[in-house]
Amino acid sequence: MKLPEQVKRLGVIVGLFLVVVVTRFFLLPESWISAEPHQAAKVVREMAKPMHYAGMMSCRDCHQDEWDTKLGGFHRKIGCENCHGPAAAHVANKDDEAAIPPKHRDREFCLGCHGFVASRPDGFPQVDGQKHKAGKRCVSCHDAHDPKPDTTPQDCGGCHGRIARIKATSTHAELACTECHAVPEQHLEDPRTAYPTVPQRRDACARCHDTASTDPAAASSRVDFGSHGRTYVCWQCHYAHLPEGLN
Repeated sequence: MKLPEQVKRLGVIVGLFLVVVVTRFFLLPESWISAEPHQAAKVVREMAKPMHYAGMMSCRDCHQDEWDTKLGGFHRKIGCENCHGPAAAHVANKDDEAAIPPKHRDREFCLGCHGFVASRPDGFPQVDGQKHKAGKRCVSCHDAHDPKPDTTPQDCGGCHGRIARIKATSTHAELACTECHAVPEQHLEDPRTAYPTVPQRRDACARCHDTASTDPAAASSRVDFGSHGRTYVCWQCHYAHLPEGLN
């Protein structure tokens, strides 16, 4: 009996499906279809490498005073070996003077993290290495394990360097930061536990830039706040530190 054409086509489809299943599960090597062999081989390769780092918990046993200082300071989340280098050999043989991790005292080492770089986040402590105590070692003023400044920076640019540089070139250059931001006293002592306010109402800018304002410094940049920008807060369209935009 001649099979209908539809049955033949269905048979071909089923046959192809079976070929795929058999090939996938029985013929192809596991390394072609699964990441597990590669992951296992990676673990073996990494475990075979010599150990260089001991982990900062190993430092606490002998350096309790430094550990306690660092734990209460701004470097508490920085591993000891981030600055001192690998310490596994030192932990294994504390009498080996050649294995003692170095104590970096040169200025450039600290500036590797704290020298001004525009791409670093605002609020990250940065200094201009050419201007800030030029030629002086950082550790002569700062305790490396608790590196808070001797005095609280009174200039916002001490932490907000990128903003300070942008604002210095804008029409807001002479405007004090506290004109727009309320800065809690706690922010000056522990910046990340209390943040300055950001204006949430249009009238913060209208004080100077509304047509009804009499502030002479904003005479060339006034708009009718009744029609301009509808209900948007000004900084949603204008960058407050450079409100005129890039030329």
